[in-house]
Amino acid sequence: MTGERGLTYAEAGVDIDAGNALVEAIKPLVRATRRPGADAEIGGFGGLFDLKAAGFRDPILVAANDGVGTKVKIAIETGRHDTIGIDLVAMCVNDIIVQGAEPLFFLDYYATGKLVPGVGAAIVRGIAEGCRQAHCALIGGETAEMPGLYEGQDYDLAGFAVGAAERGTLLPVSGIAPGDLVLGLPSSGVHSNGYSLVRRIVQASGLGYDAPAPFSAGQSLGEALLTPTRIYVRPLLAALRATGPGAVKALAHITGGGFPDNLPRVLPDAVGIDLDLDAVAVPPVFGWLARTGNVAPPEMLRTFNCGIGMVAVVAAAEADAVEAALREAGEAPVRIGRITPRGEAPVTFSGTLRL
Repeated sequence: MTGERGLTYAEAGVDIDAGNALVEAIKPLVRATRRPGADAEIGGFGGLFDLKAAGFRDPILVAANDGVGTKVKIAIETGRHDTIGIDLVAMCVNDIIVQGAEPLFFLDYYATGKLVPGVGAAIVRGIAEGCRQAHCALIGGETAEMPGLYEGQDYDLAGFAVGAAERGTLLPVSGIAPGDLVLGLPSSGVHSNGYSLVRRIVQASGLGYDAPAPFSAGQSLGEALLTPTRIYVRPLLAALRATGPGAVKALAHITGGGFPDNLPRVLPDAVGIDLDLDAVAVPPVFGWLARTGNVAPPEMLRTFNCGIGMVAVVAAAEADAVEAALREAGEAPVRIGRITPRGEAPVTFSGTLRL
């Protein structure tokens, strides 16, 4: 031993104390997501969930994981970190509800070059809010400080959700047939897909994220583009429970790939979907993106949700009941199409996308 002071982990760029401080800071946020089956306490090596306490008798578990893509770059560049966690939860739990399952618990992964407790707490605050909206418990997560892999204030997020459905109730059901109707549930905007193109369009526009949003009065461009992804869990669960088996035959989350790539995922081979674009109320953000980036309608339809974040295939005889249940739960369903015999393409369009 020479007596010289050796290097420390903190000098290498990783601050264990900062990580511990973040865990303590977010514990109240985590506790606020408690639900039957989980006490929502963090600090151990794993999170626990009691399916029996949650009321399940013969459950099938459904799991999903996702991130928010390059939307995080806008959060980083604008310094707005309190809603990106809602997006993270939404992208996972919306993929669980489309299978007819109830989201039960959520875990997050937050990786960054330099841990800033205020930023981390803001992110987790959004995650906790998303969990409350979805009525699922935040039961754990991981924070990774990785200098050299992430530069400056950059970070990335990943989410993991698990839900359950009673055996025999999963979606889609068999029996989707021509004549079934297609309902659309409105999106809040771009949600969390297509942001590599969004950011390229913003760059081409010459606008900064602090400039007034050309499509949303009273908001900056960055604030408008960070509008959180809608979480459809509660209204869809309410509609499924109110209408009973067979009324809702399938659900599709409109994410990356838009209508052409997401709708076929829930269809049997013999049928397709014809969508009436005239029935879709396209939010102004999409018109601005299309005009500013000179993006053609087919590309818009395959990249963005264009105003419809969730699609339901319903039996024609049950359509009125499903719509009523959704409205009772606070949704605004729109009839946007019908199931048809399969043609050359599984998804066809009529009408015009009003950008």
